[in-house]
Formats: sequence, C-alpha cells, structure tokens
Amino acid sequence: MSLWLDFLGVEVRYVQTPSFGRIRIAEAGKGNKDVILFQHGMNGHLEAYAKNVMPLSDRFHVIAFDYVGHGLSDKKNDDYSPAIFADQVAELMDALEIEAAHLSGESLGGWVSGLFAAKHPHRVRRLMLNTAAGIPVVSEKGKQDLMTFMGLNKRNVDSAPTRESVTARMQWLMHPSNHHLLQEELIDLRLRIYLAPETRRVAPQINAIMQRHDDFLIPLEQLQCETLFLWTRDNPIHDLEAAQSAAARVPRSSIHVMEGNAAHWPQYEAPDEFNAVASRFFAGEGAGAA
Repeated sequence: MSLWLDFLGVEVRYVQTPSFGRIRIAEAGKGNKDVILFQHGMNGHLEAYAKNVMPLSDRFHVIAFDYVGHGLSDKKNDDYSPAIFADQVAELMDALEIEAAHLSGESLGGWVSGLFAAKHPHRVRRLMLNTAAGIPVVSEKGKQDLMTFMGLNKRNVDSAPTRESVTARMQWLMHPSNHHLLQEELIDLRLRIYLAPETRRVAPQINAIMQRHDDFLIPLEQLQCETLFLWTRDNPIHDLEAAQSAAARVPRSSIHVMEGNAAHWPQYEAPDEFNAVASRFFAGEGAGAA
C-alpha cells in the first residue's frame, strides 16, 4: 500500500518555530481534545507513523513531525543532541498553541520524549516510550547491538548512501518476517532524503549523537506522568532486559511487550496492535491492558 493511501485525510504542512525554522508536520483529528505527538527515530522522518496518524485520529488530535535536521524539516542547526530536540518539541507545541500533550516516541523519539517529560512535567499527560533509546544498556548483547547500529549508520555517512545501504538500515528496523513491508516507495523516500545536500551536510552531527548516548540518559526517577514502555522481544537495540530495568526505576510505569512480530518499528510492523494499545493507554483505559 502506498504511503499516500495511509495518509489519506492527513494534513501535511510546515510550522515556523523561532529557533529551529520550518518544521514539517502531519496532522489529523484537529477537533479532538487530547493531543498525541509522535516522534521518529534517528535519521528517520514522520512517515514512520504512516499507519498510526489516521487510525488514532478518531479519538485524538494526532501530530507526527520531523525533527530539525531530519526529513524535510530545516537543517539550520550545527549542533544536535536529544536535549536540543526536546527544546524543539517545546517550541513546536508553543507554535501550535498546545499547552500539554501525550508523547509517544520510537528510538530517538522515545529518548527525546523522556527528556522532555522530565524537564516539562506539566506539559506531558501520558508518556509512551516505544523501543526507546536513552536508557541504560544493561547486558553484553545490548552493548554489541549498540555497536552494530552505529556501524549501519556509518555506512550512510562515510560515503554517499545507496539503495543497498539504505535497504540494510531499514531491514535492521524490522523483524525478518516483516521485510515485505519495505516497499520501493518507502526505500526511495528515505534514499531521496538521505541524498539531499542539506541532509548530507548534517549527517555526521546527527550520527554522532549515539557516541554520546550515556551523556543524555533519561532521568527515569524524575518521570512523574504515567509511562508505558512499549517493547518487542526482538528489538535490535536496547533489549527487553534494558526496558525492564528502566521501567523498575519509573514510579508510574508499566510494560507492554508486543505480541505480533516486530523489532524496532512496532508502530509500522504491527500497527493494529500498536494502535489499540496506544488508544487505550492515552485514553486512560489502562496501561497496555489487553
């Protein structure tokens, strides 16, 4: 299925922010009271939530967006870190006149969401950390997974990205049984973004973020809102053991382990399950309840 069919009914537009320039957003369900902000992973873009924005817009005002330096948002910064992306979230919420929202972030997006929730607790209603980075690695496997991830990213920085290198990076995101979801349109979109001169310019700074991973860990004990760790058994980075260890440090936390086959992109790999869990959690009907 085309991404445009997934996004049928979604408004895609740009929002101007004071410090980060133009930010691309995808938005649906404007009339609904509660807002969900979806945040993608490192080197990603808002299309990671193509299968979630419209389905959840029946109950929520749903917004996915590109971080500065990513996707089709501006590339004006020369310094990038999870803390800077958290500042972007604040400016975007201000520009959209959103006082408080539910946050759901995958990988880097979860990392940023956690930092934002700790710094601005009054602006976060509920928090979903979806295969998130920014939590301590607690196993030898986790350390090796981190090195593998940095190696895959390095291939797209040291030389011009190719269809082969982008495909390998995206296959890493998904469970082997879901590689059929990597249709040409999705790979072509990411390759086109990666080859853009402005993306190539900032790619080294973006990829350097993971080298400083432990400098920006989420202060887990400071998270005040209800927090759901949504994880998979086959997450290729930050394994389930890391999620369980992190959740034990968050006062109001729970874990939902995906039943469907998924790796690092559960929102895309098993969208029906993800959307059902997200809808219940953000509606206050139970943290990942069946």
